[in-house]
Parts: sequence; C-alpha cells; structure tokens
Amino acid sequence: MLGEARAMRRRGHEVVLAAPPQSRIAAEAARYEVKCIPVPIAKKRFKGWLAMRQLLEVARFDVVNTHSSTDTWLAALACKTMAAPPPIVRTRHISAPMPSNAPSRWLYRRATRLVVTTGEKLREQVIREVGVDPARVVSVPTGIDLAVFRPGDRAAAHAALELPPDAFLIGIVATLRSWKGHSYLIEAFSALVDKGAHLAIVGDGPQRVALELQVLEAGLASRVAFAGNVNEVEAWLHAFDVFCLPSYANEGVPQALMQAMAVGLPVVTTPVGSITEIVTDGVSGLVVPPRDAVALRAALERLHADTALRAKLAQEAHRVAHERFGEDRMVERMEQAFRRAIET
Repeated sequence: MLGEARAMRRRGHEVVLAAPPQSRIAAEAARYEVKCIPVPIAKKRFKGWLAMRQLLEVARFDVVNTHSSTDTWLAALACKTMAAPPPIVRTRHISAPMPSNAPSRWLYRRATRLVVTTGEKLREQVIREVGVDPARVVSVPTGIDLAVFRPGDRAAAHAALELPPDAFLIGIVATLRSWKGHSYLIEAFSALVDKGAHLAIVGDGPQRVALELQVLEAGLASRVAFAGNVNEVEAWLHAFDVFCLPSYANEGVPQALMQAMAVGLPVVTTPVGSITEIVTDGVSGLVVPPRDAVALRAALERLHADTALRAKLAQEAHRVAHERFGEDRMVERMEQAFRRAIET
C-alpha cells in the first residue's frame, strides 16, 4: 500500500493515508513520504464510522481506496449517509472465503464502484462468491520496485548480517500468521539431511511465541534465526540460498515471493490463491502441496543437492519478475482503475 501510494505521488497525484495511529503502516508512512492522518478505524465501531465520515466530508477526496474488510465497511457506511460521497475502489489481496449474504452482496455490488484483486483467481472468486458484475472486477497484480529488489552479493550479505559464510541458508519473509505455514517449514527444516543448514525467519506476528517454542523443542535454536520486522528486507533476500513460502490459505499474490524472484532466488511455495499465476512448477520455482512437511523437505533437499537446478529456477524467476512485476506497470493500471471509478 505504501509503495503504491509513493508511486502515485511521484506521478503527480495527492495521496493521503488514513490509518489507526497505533498501526505499523502509520509508523512507516513517513519513510515512504506519504501523508498519514491518524483515524481510529482499527475496528468496526461507531467511533470509527464517525471519524471516517468526518474525514470524507472534510477532505473531499476524488476516490477512496480501501484494503480490508474493516475500512471498506466503515467507508461504505459513511458514504451511505453523505450527499455527495466519493467512489470507493475496494482492493482485495487475499483468497479467504467471502460470505455470500445480503450485507456482503450490498457492500461489493452497490457500495463499491470497482473491485480490484491482486490475481485472476481472486477476481474469479469475487465474481463467483458474491456475484459482482465481472465488468466491475479487475485484476491488477501487485508491483515491486525492481531498482531495489535485484540480485546482490551473497557473501557480503552474510557478513553484514553476521551469518555463517558457508552455511546453506533457507529463508522466509512473511508475517508470522498460522496460514503462512512457518510451522511446516520448521518441521521440514528439522528433517533435512544437512544438519549444518540454517533457517532465517524474517517478520513478526501473533505466531512468534509458538514458533520459537517449536524451534526450541526441536533443538534447532542454534540454526534458526528470528530476525523480526526489518525495513530493508532485500539485505536478507541477498543472503538466502532458497526462499520458501509454504502458505496454506488466504494468499493472493504474495509480495515477498515476488521480491525473492526479482532478487534471483529459487523459490519453494504452494498452489494457494494466485501463487501459480507467477510460479510455474519446475520452471520458475518448485510448488508443493500445502500442509505437507514431507514434500516441503523433499523440495528443499532437491534444491540443496542440485546447484544447476537452483541456478536454472533462479534465472527464470528473475526473468519473470522483470517482465511482469514492475511497480510502474501496477501503478499505471491502478491509475486507470481510479479514473474509471471516478468517471463511471
């Protein structure tokens, strides 16, 4: 969201982020040179609705882009009570099931002007589960800054991060949520033949304590690093030998997976959400069944043993990223979506 907002500003648009004052995105906004207005919209409460309505009445935005269930509902209900409300563009990032009840149908069919999904399978899901007119749902894959996410010096990254220089390093970058599959990755990692391999877990979230306990109980504490949230994640990507994202639910097109491909890493992932729209099994990565630690271990062992395969997958992943994942391409399509919502 912040990357898109910054890119829109660079194209000459005025962009304002409304977010709960305690949220991480509010804390990060200044680093992306994005103006942030603190608004108590973390929950679907009257206080949040009132604050949202006051903001929309005063600011008079040309278009409002929502990204979660909570902000979409608050914005939609606020607009419902306004004489001249701005159009809402709802961006949907994940593939979680959508309720097909009357309120949800109202929200998607009538309250929002346009729905943007980050993958074609997500677009089909919105049409199928909520019955939105296909003409009002567009797929715009998330873009990344290819000037930032590019191949780097592995040895220098290991030195800077104080990692063992010769260790085979498997990495994941993701919020520590259950459905990201970290527990299956730790289980697979514990069974690897190479007991000198290391695992780096970059990110933070509600599952951290449980995952740290799993690592301790498996006797892996000396070989598993919890890096927490980091601003310059590319430094870790440069240090990885393999990137793994074993999600089992809710994914759209994961940005971290795109970043890893752009950096030129061989990736191991699952066919969840729209992941297979960017990763082709055996061509630009390895795809294994979700919640299958045995298959995950086998894929990691295969990449560990086959240097040529790692190089082949990494080269194709890098090519796909540079052909399809550019931020400029995403922003241009989002700009078109916003103009369409305004003019409809």
